[in-house]
Amino acid sequence: MRAVFIRHGQSTGNVGIPCEDLALLELTELGWEQARELAEGWIEVPDLIVTSPYLRAQQTAAPTMKRFPEVPVEVWPIQEFTYLQPGRWNGTLSIERMPFIEQYWGQADPEYCDGAGAESFSSLLERAQTALQRLASYPTETLIYLFSHGQFMQAVRSLVTESNMSNREKMSGFWGKGSQPISNGELIRVRKEGTRWEYSGSKRL
Repeated sequence: MRAVFIRHGQSTGNVGIPCEDLALLELTELGWEQARELAEGWIEVPDLIVTSPYLRAQQTAAPTMKRFPEVPVEVWPIQEFTYLQPGRWNGTLSIERMPFIEQYWGQADPEYCDGAGAESFSSLLERAQTALQRLASYPTETLIYLFSHGQFMQAVRSLVTESNMSNREKMSGFWGKGSQPISNGELIRVRKEGTRWEYSGSKRL
């Protein structure tokens, strides 16, 4: 089966506007333009459209859903990775969080959880693995578009391309210098070949 993961378009959070609830971040006008461009560019009709429960992913999916109204839509837990405790950091600027972000990634402890509402890096990988397992249950010819988030998609890519690494090793190369972040509107493609997942590359808008 084939799966195309799509990172949401530019959101208010991406341009530095503080928020009180990460799930309710909205697209900017540029983000909406990216969503419409994406919908216009599809070559194949999918068998299923999946979105994360977060608003910015659902908004990005909306033009694609409008283009393919006959395609069923499901919401899966493929939302963004929240690694700092929201109760302490929602409503703050990225410059205020940066020392704690650097500390989190610098310690490279995949089991560490920052507090209520946050998850560990290992939990992120578990969510990504669950999504891959769910995708693997579909027939071979199935094509699914999944509207998700940058770090969740990085986790999917890591599971497929770095399966020989430990969680700590995956985490060490996940953020900061040398990492490969996924841009707004970027697509990554994975394919199930027999018992193995294969990474088919990425595409930027």
